[in-house]
Amino acid sequence: MSIGNSPNSPEEDRPSAGPDRPSVGRVLQQARISAGLTVEEVSTATRVRIPIVQSIEQDDFSRCGGDVYARGHIRSLARAVSLDPQPLIERYDAEHGGRPSPTVAAPLFEAERIRSEPRRPNWTAAMVAAIVAVIGFAGFTFFSSGSKHEGTPIASDTAKADKPGPARTIHPRAPQPAQPAPSDSAIAGLPKDKVTIKVTAKDGQSWVSAKDADGKLLQDGLLKQGESKTFTDKKRIDLVVGNAGAVQLYVNGKEVKKVGDEGSVERLSYTPGDPQAG
Repeated sequence: MSIGNSPNSPEEDRPSAGPDRPSVGRVLQQARISAGLTVEEVSTATRVRIPIVQSIEQDDFSRCGGDVYARGHIRSLARAVSLDPQPLIERYDAEHGGRPSPTVAAPLFEAERIRSEPRRPNWTAAMVAAIVAVIGFAGFTFFSSGSKHEGTPIASDTAKADKPGPARTIHPRAPQPAQPAPSDSAIAGLPKDKVTIKVTAKDGQSWVSAKDADGKLLQDGLLKQGESKTFTDKKRIDLVVGNAGAVQLYVNGKEVKKVGDEGSVERLSYTPGDPQAG
């Protein structure tokens, strides 16, 4: 018994990817599994909701809200699992009728039209600026002339104060010894029997999850650019880092030179003896 294609059945309408050409969703799913990531971890790193991630991996793009959003989700998921998104987007376009004509032409036209309109002169602001300038010039002239007339008494008082007499007791404040600027390498002096990790979102925001050796969740959230988190445990710290290329990482006082690439998700684990080199 055959059932006719329904407009609500995207799985039947989509052309077959073939045995030698896995579908877009299948490629993303295999890459996620190979990276050791769960759907929840990918969703957190990309901010694509879990049901949408699951649907895309099943090649159901109906939840995306249109081709533009589908391409954006494919690009985000591909980067999260360290894939080049462009071939997947081209395959999506080939399987869904090609890329449509841009839909943002009208807003761009409106923006250009608005920018091209000449602005009316703001005469009120110009008058206020002119009045402020006149008042400032008058004040400067007044104080300058006052200083000239009062210059002689001031000089006289200064001369009296400089006459030989008891040594002055007022001296310039002695410079304080320079304090070492706090740096990420300051954790180098921590106990050797523990593992200490400091993560800094140096070049952009990053999603970071951290657990201790007992599986206790120490951190699970977004680090904004410039923010840092430090974790310590006697045995081990397990990390999952999103957008790893933007992260600066110190392990037991030593900087890990390259955590990962921009947009990549890295799973890391360190003990008190790590890193062996870095």
